[in-house]
Amino acid sequence: MSTDIFVIGLDEENQRVLERLPWAGTYRFHGLLTPEELQHGDIDFEALLKTAQHELDAFDGEVGAIVSYWDFPAASLVPILCARYDLPSVPLEAVLKCEHKYWSRLEQRKAIDELPNFGIVDLDAEHPAPPEGVGYPMWLKPVKSFSSELAFKAENDSEFADAVAEIRAGVGRVGEPFGYVLEQVDLPPEIARVGGAACLAEEALHGVQAAVEGYVYQGEVTVYGALDSINYPDSSSFLRHQYPSQLGEEPVQRMRDVAERVMKQIGFDNATFSIEFFCDPESGQVCLLEINPRHSQSHAELFEFVDGVANHEIMVRLGLGQDPARRPTKGTYQIAGKWYLRRFEDGVVTRVPTPEEIAAVQDRIDGTQIEVVPEVGQRLSDLPEQDSYSFELAHLFVAAHTEHEMAQKYQACVDALPFEFDPA
Repeated sequence: MSTDIFVIGLDEENQRVLERLPWAGTYRFHGLLTPEELQHGDIDFEALLKTAQHELDAFDGEVGAIVSYWDFPAASLVPILCARYDLPSVPLEAVLKCEHKYWSRLEQRKAIDELPNFGIVDLDAEHPAPPEGVGYPMWLKPVKSFSSELAFKAENDSEFADAVAEIRAGVGRVGEPFGYVLEQVDLPPEIARVGGAACLAEEALHGVQAAVEGYVYQGEVTVYGALDSINYPDSSSFLRHQYPSQLGEEPVQRMRDVAERVMKQIGFDNATFSIEFFCDPESGQVCLLEINPRHSQSHAELFEFVDGVANHEIMVRLGLGQDPARRPTKGTYQIAGKWYLRRFEDGVVTRVPTPEEIAAVQDRIDGTQIEVVPEVGQRLSDLPEQDSYSFELAHLFVAAHTEHEMAQKYQACVDALPFEFDPA
């Protein structure tokens, strides 16, 4: 007998990953809301909640679990819907303590010292100024956003003013519906005061970026993987995420220790998480950048290549109220990366690789999966969920036995993928 599992924001790529899970034959996966409904244009959280509930009520069967691997609004919909259908889930308040960047920093400060100076920028002031104690260079970002959207680095007062103007203009798209969800829990006064459409400033961190993925089951925190995040040279845009981390055991253990302390402080339970860090490669010191109240679907194929099973398996087991237990480590490759082929200037796409060209590359170069992001005729600046400095052309999952071999495979793929643009 199959168990019916509803996945908020299910897309074709992740459907394929889920269907490759061990024992996937005992599950039936159903999409609940589309990624476009969740992430594009204006977000009406109350309408999304009603639509999802209507679909679940109309389902002719028993709902076995409701899960997701996306950030807001999906991450907040999961605990609300699970509470209504009496299913295992993480508490909504714990999700919001992760998703609201300022609230998250306040909670982190209660448990760890490994975080930067931070504060709220008053967007309503006639002349907004950096918070007291936060120096340049700093990052300015909404307390809730998507994929580094509206995140700007400021080196001086002029860049600070430009960033504030951009954030002021765009913060409401996500901040206003996020504010609706914040109203569903009892907020501490300092969070009720700033709301969901606020701007956070924090001093820039230094070192190399890394992340840990883990989960909490019945109060016990487990970190099952560490990954490296490597940027394009002289850029804050990601070139690749790679698993497993090549940093060595000491910084990985420090990230693990910080993750355990923080997630216990937040009261996070019965769900997956991923936490981003900066690490100093010389001292091994780590500093927490951001907590995500879900595992990363971007890393699913990486775990599959190296461990033999995607991290989605843990999400499914927790959604069913099961102990994820020990993960296998028997993949085909020793290292895998998700690479981001980017363009750093706008343009209209006039040619992308054809399905036949992509298939030929994947057949020729083992351990590769290629996904093209834009379509012909699309202006890159119209793409959703891009960072503030670049545009994604393709995602390339590349697996190998060494980091050097992986880089060579990536370059061979890029050389064989034709893109053309009209800069007008």
